[in-house]
Amino acid sequence: MGTINLENNNGERRIQHYSSSHRILLVGEGDFSFAACLARAFGSAANMVATSLDSIEMLLVKYSGAMANLIALEELGCTIVHEVDAHFMSRHHLLNSYSFDRIVFNFPHAGFFLREHCTYQIELHKNVVRGFLRNAYDMLKENGEVHITHKTSYPFSKWKIVEMANEVGLVLLDQVPFSRWDYPGYENKKGAGFQCDETFPVGACSTYKFRKPTYDLLFLSHMLSQMHVIEF
Repeated sequence: MGTINLENNNGERRIQHYSSSHRILLVGEGDFSFAACLARAFGSAANMVATSLDSIEMLLVKYSGAMANLIALEELGCTIVHEVDAHFMSRHHLLNSYSFDRIVFNFPHAGFFLREHCTYQIELHKNVVRGFLRNAYDMLKENGEVHITHKTSYPFSKWKIVEMANEVGLVLLDQVPFSRWDYPGYENKKGAGFQCDETFPVGACSTYKFRKPTYDLLFLSHMLSQMHVIEF
């Protein structure tokens, strides 16, 4: 299980990589269960902005647990914004005046068009991630981090997450194994098709942490690459 509700002398509460002292932007939420998990751990969601690509109407049709999560988030002070496209989020009129300590996109996916190993399907996925990274770069505070949780086995390893981050000016800070059980109440959703409300097996996956480069971080990223821990 993850580290939950640990409070220091300053009243800060943490769960895994996230703190109640961080200004957090969550992108591509499905049923908002990840956002609700963080909010419960912090005891407040006043530091969080949670977004979905879906409209509120579509969200409630697709996800049986969405309403309960949204109510819980609103009661805890979360800012919730629907119909946010990761390709244009830095220009969204409700977001463009903010910057964030953590920008998080769990299991980005373009939808189910072809089999996951097909080149065209992989390119669709990469287009989603690339657009997200470009926008996240512009919304990041100094010393802030962009987090992408992603499967690491084939064919998902073909997305080359780290290379795309490097292309937009971000470098790898760390790659940490991800377990859904570290986030009580979180349910990863398929998000599309007639099984949109079903979970999917995450298998081998990691949370990739990126930052804008510093000299020390460039050196660390080079060493991680030499040790073959970035992507296979």
